[in-house]
Amino acid sequence: MTLKVYSTLTNEKEEFKSIIPNHVGMYVCGPTVYGLPHMGHAKSYVCFDVVRRYFEYLGYKVKYVQNITDVGHLVGDADEGEDKIQKKSRLENLDPMEVAYYYETKYFEAMDKLNVLRPSISVRATGHIIEIIDTIKTLIEKGAAYVTDEGNVYFDITKFKDYGKLSGRKIGEGLSGERIEIAKDKRRNEDFSLWKKADETHLMKWASPWSVGYPGWHIECSVMSKKYLGDTFDIHGGGIDNMFPHHESEIAQSEVANGVKFVNYFMHNNLVTVGGKKMGKSLGNSSALEEVFKKVAPIEVRYYLLLNQYRRPTEFNIEAMLKNGEAYKEMCEVVTKGKEKFGVSDEITSDKVKEHKTMFLDAMDNDFNTALAISYLLKASKELSSELEKGEQDAKLISDYVNFFDKVANPILGLPFELENKTASDSSDDTSLTNQVIEELLTVRSELKKKGEYSLSDEIRNKLNSFGVEVKDSKDGFSFKIVNK
Repeated sequence: MTLKVYSTLTNEKEEFKSIIPNHVGMYVCGPTVYGLPHMGHAKSYVCFDVVRRYFEYLGYKVKYVQNITDVGHLVGDADEGEDKIQKKSRLENLDPMEVAYYYETKYFEAMDKLNVLRPSISVRATGHIIEIIDTIKTLIEKGAAYVTDEGNVYFDITKFKDYGKLSGRKIGEGLSGERIEIAKDKRRNEDFSLWKKADETHLMKWASPWSVGYPGWHIECSVMSKKYLGDTFDIHGGGIDNMFPHHESEIAQSEVANGVKFVNYFMHNNLVTVGGKKMGKSLGNSSALEEVFKKVAPIEVRYYLLLNQYRRPTEFNIEAMLKNGEAYKEMCEVVTKGKEKFGVSDEITSDKVKEHKTMFLDAMDNDFNTALAISYLLKASKELSSELEKGEQDAKLISDYVNFFDKVANPILGLPFELENKTASDSSDDTSLTNQVIEELLTVRSELKKKGEYSLSDEIRNKLNSFGVEVKDSKDGFSFKIVNK
């Protein structure tokens, strides 16, 4: 079976053909770094991480470019309202670059825990202001953009007859985002910003031929993708909520500026939902990954996200994550047992395991269908467990099963199918050290109580409780029990 990719441009599954043989140029819209990474981010970047991993498994050299939006993304996604990062900087009384760098660091920390590979190139919008200004000049020269008396520059969407070809929206159907006032200096509401003049209170601004200001959100991705991947590249990825107006506007300005097709395959992952509604920071219903990770191991979160094919929504449900996490751990136990006993074969020769591998790869060839692929893993895991329980065990068959998990499923899905290899003494030492640290904290807490500093002593107890340590006070001192480690 050949690899087929669902292209949002055509709404069809198409056979994948790269521009350069055995090479893939891939751009995925990265986060706007003004808040903690949440489950919606995890869904998108885990899904595209698997896309990248599968291409690499097939032998492609992948150039994966991902941007960091650190300026220009306005509240409501349209052309009015405050810059999201600047708004956060005012709330926290920090420089905007402090805000951006802090949340960028938090983003990558979370992705590392989810076993998401770092991009080949990670680029910041603020590092490409010169290129952005040059592209805007080109659009003005071609008559596709206009400068207003206020010093703003807008793209005239009537100059691109195919505007709407990605989302299916027509001119006049409006913009996404909050209901905010439309800029009064536009020729029409649907024209979008390329450059905005900054007022005196704006913290992030640069000199340009039109005004001291800052770039629009859409132009940033067009410029950065071109710089690192060329005028036309293979895959542009992102969340389905970015299809309009962001990706629609990218297509318009890129194809006018460069005179060629922008992207061959647009791919969009579906949303994480809460009660059937989109999860997002701006909607106030997002769950920060660092809080989710306190309840569910990051690798089990990854497994849960891959139980849905990337174009399907994922409902946020801690109980479901924990339940499916148990199924993942059971697979890990079985594979680890087989590996410890018989090792990993160099090549799969057993017909039964060959069939599983073929079906697994066919599922991945069918638009990266991780849900179907994992169903074959679950079936193979049950068969491996049965083989391990037999009196006479087939060493080659078992090592072939381990090969399937270790050398096929793991590098493609980014899921390690093995348990942590800790000896009993290691575990005992860890427990002893943990208890010692807890006792020291509770001794400090007791001293604080004697000094009447009850709020701080309560804070220590509450923090320990959040980590699964149950604290009981008595007239003789204190005791504790680890109820959830």
